[in-house]
Amino acid sequence: MNIENKAIDGGKPFDWGRTSEDYAKFRDIYPQEFYDKLINRKLCISGQKVLDIGTGTGVLPRNMYRYGASWTGTDISPEQIEQAKKLAESQNMNIDFFACPSEDIDFPEDSFDVVTACQCFWYFDHKVLAPKLSKMVKKGGKLAVLYMAWLPFEDRIAGKSEEIVLKYSPDWTGAGETRHHSFIAPEVLEYFKIVDSELYDVKVPFTRESWHGRMKACRGVGASLGGDELAAWEREHKAFMKTVPESFEVLHTADIVVLENMK
Repeated sequence: MNIENKAIDGGKPFDWGRTSEDYAKFRDIYPQEFYDKLINRKLCISGQKVLDIGTGTGVLPRNMYRYGASWTGTDISPEQIEQAKKLAESQNMNIDFFACPSEDIDFPEDSFDVVTACQCFWYFDHKVLAPKLSKMVKKGGKLAVLYMAWLPFEDRIAGKSEEIVLKYSPDWTGAGETRHHSFIAPEVLEYFKIVDSELYDVKVPFTRESWHGRMKACRGVGASLGGDELAAWEREHKAFMKTVPESFEVLHTADIVVLENMK
């Protein structure tokens, strides 16, 4: 399913379904500390029902399944949901996954204790989504917005890889990240109030293969390039990978913002 948004990549269409297999294989990269930020806040634990919007291949529900919450995941891409179901089933995890735009989700009132949105919150139409989430989340329930991004101006490998992506996707708005909290739209703050936030650095381990796969599975490459452009990017980035150690770490910034439902 092609997605077009003038505020993202200059309106260039992208389709996560085109990169779902690489996404499933190479984007399950969050360190334990990333999940601990939720657990330490008593979120997504036993006794809670959690909705993960923009779930992709179900990275967050699958990695947090062992903490006992009951999980539901939704994503606009049927191919992403297909991968999420396969991965969950292979690990004997009972997670409900649905292919559905977040703006169209319609669960009964007070269905969830927590909603999570990982690496996706900026994609949504918050004017439509926020009142729906407020209805579906119990009073005092939480919305947790999570994000992690490499730091191209401080990490040499990340910076060079980003440079190669921009050669083929010059309008890619995923480039140039710095440390910052996730933006919470005013429409969301009409229903939820920020009660906690934290910004921190993490070093994420990669091999040449896994970093190349991670870059290919990003919006500016596998989800939007096709044919000759994608093949050219592959050749150039693989050539760069031959110049770096077989194993290395990439400096990332990570962020959690927790909001409380005010209804």
